[in-house]
Amino acid sequence: MTTQDSNQPPQNINFGSTWIWIFIVFLIAFNFFSNSIQERKSYDEFLKLIDQGKVTEVVFNDDQIIATVKGNTKSLVTYKVNDTALIPLLKNKGIRFQANPKSTFWSNALLWLFPLFFIIMLFRNAVKLPGNRLLSFNKSRAKVYVEKDIKTTFTDVAGVDEAKEELIEVVNFLKDPKKYSRLGGHVPKGVLLVGPPGTGKTLMAKAVAGEANVPFFSINGSEFVELFVGMGAARVRDLFDQARSQSPCIVFIDELDALGKTRSMANFTGGHDEKEQTLNQLLAEMDGFDSSSGVILLAATNRPEVLDPALLRAGRFDRQILLDKPDQRGRLQILKIHIKNITLKEDVKLEDIASMTPGFSGADLANMINEAALIATRRNAESVESNDFVKAIERIVAGLERKQRLMNPEEKKRVAYHEMGHASVALGLQTQDKVQKVSIIPRGIGALGYTLQRPLEDRYIMTREELNNKIATLLSGRVSEQIFCGDLTTAAGDDLVKASNIARAMITQYGMGEALGLVSEESPSYRFLQMPDYPTNNYKNWSDKTEEKIDLEIKGILDSCRTISKKVIEENTEFIKICVEELLKKETLDVEEIEDFWKKHGKTYNKNMPANIPIKQEVIQEVTKEKKEEMLQ
Repeated sequence: MTTQDSNQPPQNINFGSTWIWIFIVFLIAFNFFSNSIQERKSYDEFLKLIDQGKVTEVVFNDDQIIATVKGNTKSLVTYKVNDTALIPLLKNKGIRFQANPKSTFWSNALLWLFPLFFIIMLFRNAVKLPGNRLLSFNKSRAKVYVEKDIKTTFTDVAGVDEAKEELIEVVNFLKDPKKYSRLGGHVPKGVLLVGPPGTGKTLMAKAVAGEANVPFFSINGSEFVELFVGMGAARVRDLFDQARSQSPCIVFIDELDALGKTRSMANFTGGHDEKEQTLNQLLAEMDGFDSSSGVILLAATNRPEVLDPALLRAGRFDRQILLDKPDQRGRLQILKIHIKNITLKEDVKLEDIASMTPGFSGADLANMINEAALIATRRNAESVESNDFVKAIERIVAGLERKQRLMNPEEKKRVAYHEMGHASVALGLQTQDKVQKVSIIPRGIGALGYTLQRPLEDRYIMTREELNNKIATLLSGRVSEQIFCGDLTTAAGDDLVKASNIARAMITQYGMGEALGLVSEESPSYRFLQMPDYPTNNYKNWSDKTEEKIDLEIKGILDSCRTISKKVIEENTEFIKICVEELLKKETLDVEEIEDFWKKHGKTYNKNMPANIPIKQEVIQEVTKEKKEEMLQ
């Protein structure tokens, strides 16, 4: 995409840099020439040369004595001293001498003004240089995209239909402002695009500019703050001045959280006042411009919870649009856009790929398609097959295969039992996540094997039974190792962390515990776009006694899920052993092979996990007793 600046510099822009080099070369040459024709001597050596009759002429300057010496092409230079006997000595020796007049005011002024004038001329021409930042640090670096340069439209954006509908109103206003002001209404001054990384916020802003055929100012929030104090505010003023001069237009600020963090938060964390000045100037500019002038401010962030409340109030960012990760239908639409330049095999079904990629953003899907194309290219294929997409998904989710990492037979056997423990419990409990593949090939940084599961459909809420089944599946790797190998290893470390986090969230956030009941003890200050299973702070708003109760309930949930996991594995011992033998031979089992072995040897766990997790009776009695004492107090 090409860019065009509204104030184009002249074509002869090399004047400044050329004269800089000429001036440097001149100084070097002058210094070299001066040193080549003069030779400095001490005053004592100067007198010795006079006594020897080698000096033929002497010139007195302001503070120097320059002497001409016989047989020497260089002049002798020495500094003056208060020697009254020098003149009589020169007369006795018959040496000619003279004195140059002292420097006048104008000669000194000329000596200083000429370099100063030369430097000023250099700076004047340096300002005209493109990309120069020496004297234009207060200018905005926003890129202005001319109408013909923006070819992105709403047809290039998929999976965010609701956001499109919200922004179509902005496009219609830019095309016909009088229509919306006819009844006294006006479009929002600012539109804030909120969403996780990779969901198409910047692409959506460009699509709005492309649909409206207006100039598009784009700048990152971090580019406002520089070394010099006050330059951020100056750049904000310059940006809005440029926008008003080219209205109707769109001003897009990406990563707004870099500029608009809460001011009290900046002080608390030791932030500099420069950021506050820049934010204050942005607030003032948003209040100062009229939306009827045709200037629309778009901004994007993935951390709306840290923005200053003054930015989000009515009259500034009036409208906030969420661009969330796409659902299965949205992923299918995105795949159809990115797949246009890819040569696909006829039997590839994009619906299956969309169902295999839950939680993928638009950027993730584009990356996945590119990886699949590269995988097909490596094997010299004429088209991209379904298996290439599966391998691309595995590489993104689990990491790159590390086939060169050699494991001894005992370790490989343990990893096989560990992974088949996950697979057997997921199949036995009929979890929502279908087992897609089991592998004992090391991947990524620390994974020695993996069990790939994919959900049957997009899910937004989970029942307590589903959470329990998820915990049981996570613990099943450790249980399988203990049953078949007789000892514990470090392979289940990550599984235990995830299981403990889910159990803690069930007690402290979702009110699924017996001892605390509906009391939510978890701080709700986790990030807006982050899953609540992974809180971002260690702050706790409960007492040590309550912490003890929570720990007991968490242990009860984990023990209960472990018991269920053990029962499922014991009932499917034959299935696990057969699959482990195949894994040790092939290192990978795909979904067809797993389903075939399960139909022949697998047993579904018919008894569902109890809704109420069994907790020791004495724990519940102790909790009830303490609650009564607190009520009496």
